[in-house]
Amino acid sequence: MAWSFPIARLFGSELRVHATFFLILIWIGWAGYAQGGPAAAVENVLFILALFACVVAHEYGHALTARRYGIRTPDITLLPIGGLARLERMPEKPSQEIAVALAGPAVNVVIWAVLMLALGGRSLPLDDMVSSGGTFEGFLARLAGVNLFLAVFNLLPAFPMDGGRVLRAALATRMGRVRATEIAAGAGRVLAFGMGFLGLMSGNPVLILIGVFIFIAAGAEAQDVSMRSLSKRFAARDAMITTYEALHPEDTLHAAGQALIRTTQAEFPVLDEAGRPTGLLTRNHIFAALNDPAGQMTSLSAVTLDPLPCIAITAPLTELLDLMHQHNAAAVAVCTADGRALGYVSRENLGEFMILHSRDMR
Repeated sequence: MAWSFPIARLFGSELRVHATFFLILIWIGWAGYAQGGPAAAVENVLFILALFACVVAHEYGHALTARRYGIRTPDITLLPIGGLARLERMPEKPSQEIAVALAGPAVNVVIWAVLMLALGGRSLPLDDMVSSGGTFEGFLARLAGVNLFLAVFNLLPAFPMDGGRVLRAALATRMGRVRATEIAAGAGRVLAFGMGFLGLMSGNPVLILIGVFIFIAAGAEAQDVSMRSLSKRFAARDAMITTYEALHPEDTLHAAGQALIRTTQAEFPVLDEAGRPTGLLTRNHIFAALNDPAGQMTSLSAVTLDPLPCIAITAPLTELLDLMHQHNAAAVAVCTADGRALGYVSRENLGEFMILHSRDMR
């Protein structure tokens, strides 16, 4: 994910933090300082860090359960509004999807239970949950209460919540997966409007932000499932670009810039002498080079290129989607058995291909 950077690698998955995550730390710290001085600011920041440790545990609940079904999780990213585990794919068997979805909230319930045991079963009154009272016991009680809230909130039957995935899986046993996703995504949009309205009425920008995120994520999930359903009918050869200009490792970034001007391409496969892909050079790489005149003469062999994985020309388009997701790649090369590139499929032309054939889903 753009604007994120790795901080650790746990259980086979890279743990990343989005740059905007630090904004919430600054905001929470400042709010605490304004209300109670330096001590309150430190307490608020420590609480947010502890809370996001619980969020990481929640996401690893999904990741480790998915691993049981042979599904890897390349990375987990911390965002200001929570965490995002990037699974290679979602299991299509309803029972497996339910297990993966419920694993996250189950972790929060376990954390809540452990904290309550540590507190001897005592909890804070509801109106005290926004403050720890300056005590360690209050800190733990507050963290326990928020974990229970996270478990319940994530079980709401609407995308992109875990409860939405449970709802989709349950509906998929009675109807098509696409239709089941549309219903769960529709519930997500209703929830998003409700949270946005509540945020506007209460003047809470966080609720508005969460509502926008839910709305976008619900639509993206519905679009992804529709695309995957349609892609089962086609092979890689059906969507690949066959007329394009390739670059070579000995070419310079200046030459790449000239190629950008004389073509309509936004990306260029870089091929070795045998025609095998070594990576992908994007428009952003080229624009960045323009800021350094000396760097324009750098050969592409010295440039860190984006991944360009290979797939067979007869491979189903679903496999191409999975490969693109696994490598977080902007394009996938379509290759012969010995690895020579015949063409490539970019995210943009894949989207255009799906739009042109979307009537087939009706």
